[in-house]
Amino acid sequence: MATLINLETCTGCGECVESCPLEAIEMKDDKAVVDEEVCGDCGSCVDVCPSESITIE
Repeated sequence: MATLINLETCTGCGECVESCPLEAIEMKDDKAVVDEEVCGDCGSCVDVCPSESITIE
């Protein structure tokens, strides 16, 4: 599985960064970026994203 962030709809709010228990998301150029090697696909970022820009596939 992979956690995907739609950079076109990501508002850069940072809610996903704060919610990630593994610290696998960081902000780059005002957009969220997932480190797939660290990400555990737990879905906490999906639940808090106000723009619904994050999916797990």
